[in-house]
Amino acid sequence: MSDQPEKRTTKRSHSWFKKFQYDPKTDSPKDARNVLLVVVALIAAVTFQAGVNPPGGVWQDAGEDGDPHDAGTAIYASQTGAYYVFMVSNTLALSTCILVITSLTYRFPFHLEIWVATASMMITYASAVFAVTPRKSVHFRYLLITASVPFVMRCFGYFFKKYCMSENENNQIGSKEEGEKRDGQAGQQV
Repeated sequence: MSDQPEKRTTKRSHSWFKKFQYDPKTDSPKDARNVLLVVVALIAAVTFQAGVNPPGGVWQDAGEDGDPHDAGTAIYASQTGAYYVFMVSNTLALSTCILVITSLTYRFPFHLEIWVATASMMITYASAVFAVTPRKSVHFRYLLITASVPFVMRCFGYFFKKYCMSENENNQIGSKEEGEKRDGQAGQQV
């Protein structure tokens, strides 16, 4: 026996969060869906709240001659660039959450009611943003485009996958038929 302590070698490539990642061997899809629903619902609640009550609150009074502003509009909107980034990011986060919620609850009982509730929530969000945002601060068409980005990207992904899959299947079928044809011709020549 030696008096030297035993050296342990650890790999740096294994990070501490590896044990928290989804593992199809031990985690069921049902558990993963439930975790995703909880996380997405939390993000949706935070983004909805931030849109309805913007950071810094709203002006309580009309501004004076030196500092004109409207009562009830977001104080944060006085910093136009920062407010615009906030609104675009917040809208993108909320619409992405809505897409994930409706996707994860597809074919569940009350799926139609979930669609109605999420659509109503998005309309409520849009009307609140419209009410507290000064007209000169944000171009609302850009927020509408931002809100549609997750849905459009999902549709493009679906059609791209469907198109690529059908092209690959056609190529595979054509290659298989050509191979069978060559095999058949080779068998006839023997």
